[in-house]
Parts: sequence; structure tokens; C-alpha cells
Amino acid sequence: MPLQDIAKWIDDTKGLSRLVGLAVLFVSAGLLSGCMSAGLDLAGAQDVDRTVSTSSVPPVTTEENNSDAITVRNAVASADMSTIGTNPIPWANAASGSAGVISSIAEEQVNGTTCRRFTTTRHSYQGIAKFNGNTCLLGNGQWYLTSFGPRS
Repeated sequence: MPLQDIAKWIDDTKGLSRLVGLAVLFVSAGLLSGCMSAGLDLAGAQDVDRTVSTSSVPPVTTEENNSDAITVRNAVASADMSTIGTNPIPWANAASGSAGVISSIAEEQVNGTTCRRFTTTRHSYQGIAKFNGNTCLLGNGQWYLTSFGPRS
């Protein structure tokens, strides 16, 4: 019975297996790269919610600043200058959750108008800060806030 050389036949299978394996690898890589490039393009995506942001602090809203300024203005306007002396005046704004203490008020006449310069603190969710401001009494009996901003 003649002997059959099977070793050569196995070597040919190994070469063919490697060739098929490489072909499958390249085809898979090509298909996946096409999917990944289309799926990860967030800049061109139409359905991305741009209002959601992580690790960010929302900016201080103008409404909150105005609400606090009006609360402080009302406290300064209602202060009795004859009894205030060096007594601080506390204030709180339920709408914004802020509070503070008016540490000084100085009344002066500017062009015949009564004005009050003041210094206050504001304790809010953004932190604690000192503010300077000025409010003047108009001819109609209303106090008008001419300035209110962080102390520099």
C-alpha cells in the first residue's frame, strides 16, 4: 500500500486559513470603521441636545440680580437714618434665596435729590460677595436704584 504524504496537504490548509483570516479581518475593519465614523460624528448630528452640559455652573441670571437689587433698594429706602448709626440692616430675598447685611448707608444731596450710597453683602448659591450701590428719591416719592454691583 503506497504511503500518502499528508504533511504537505496540512501546510496548504494553514496558508489558506491564514489568507481567509486576514481577509475576514480586513473586511470587518472596513465595515466597522464605516459604522464608527458615521456614528461618532456629533458635530454634524441633528438630534444632539445642546442644552445639556456637564460639569458646568449656570451663569448668574439677570432676574436674580435684579430681584436682589430691588430687595436691597427697598431695605435702604425704608431705613430710618436717624436711628441707623452703625447698626447693620439684614435683608433676605425669598424669590432668589439670597440674603445679606447692609453694613453702611450714607445719605447725601445730589443736585437737590436725596440719594443714599450703601454697602452690602450678598450670600447666594454663587457664594458670598460685597456689593456697592446707590439709590435716589425721585420727585414722585419712588426710590430709583442708580447703581448696584460687585465691589471691586
